[in-house]
Amino acid sequence: MMKLDTNAHSVFMMWFHLIIVIKYRHKVLDDEISNRAKEIFIYIAEKYHITLVEWNHDLDHVHILFRSHPKSELSKFINAYKSASSRLIKNEFPQVREKLWKSYFWSQSFCLLTSGGAPIEVIQTYIESQGEKS
Repeated sequence: MMKLDTNAHSVFMMWFHLIIVIKYRHKVLDDEISNRAKEIFIYIAEKYHITLVEWNHDLDHVHILFRSHPKSELSKFINAYKSASSRLIKNEFPQVREKLWKSYFWSQSFCLLTSGGAPIEVIQTYIESQGEKS
């Protein structure tokens, strides 16, 4: 059984799968750049009550599994992360600047999916069955 997170007034379990793509799907991510992007993620995530669980990358995108607090503002966090990591990575890795121009590193869009716990169908069935006598 998964352990629930808590704060003073609530218990919660909020898991998310985030996919962020490099602008124009340019293949610029190697292990070193991905590791730096991950470090930046961890640093910024702390300020938003977000905990990194898993990180992996391909040449043109990253997959991130994280836990969040109910008061976390996910869209603000994602924008802050993309902005800071874009600036830092382009400054620290000149080879990236050669392949990507302007201030862009990440695509403007992203994919954020809720994950963890039971499948939606199981939760829906559970809610539908509430109040029924066995």
